[in-house]
Amino acid sequence: MEESVIRFLIGGVVVSAFALVGDLFKPKSFSGLFGAAPSVALATLGLAIAKHGSFYTATEGRSMMAGAVALSLYSQVVSWLLIRYRWHALVATLITILLWLGVAFGIWSVLLR
Repeated sequence: MEESVIRFLIGGVVVSAFALVGDLFKPKSFSGLFGAAPSVALATLGLAIAKHGSFYTATEGRSMMAGAVALSLYSQVVSWLLIRYRWHALVATLITILLWLGVAFGIWSVLLR
């Protein structure tokens, strides 16, 4: 329970800071980019280093980077399918979620295991 409260507080402060940074840049769509994901990752890494140490936290950070690479590829393919072939968004995202999982687990099995 205590860890959840700490995570909530740290996440809230960091989300607010990133939202402020997002408001400083144009276009305003960047504020979503700076909103939730980085703050949750930072809160998680901060708690991990306090609870488990630096080796564990480094593994968590590498795992987050692998997930980001997989998400980037997934996003690019979904965008390509939507723009080039005019697929429906639901179909494109549901089919390519397998790509995201495959890339994420592939990176994990080759580099992080």
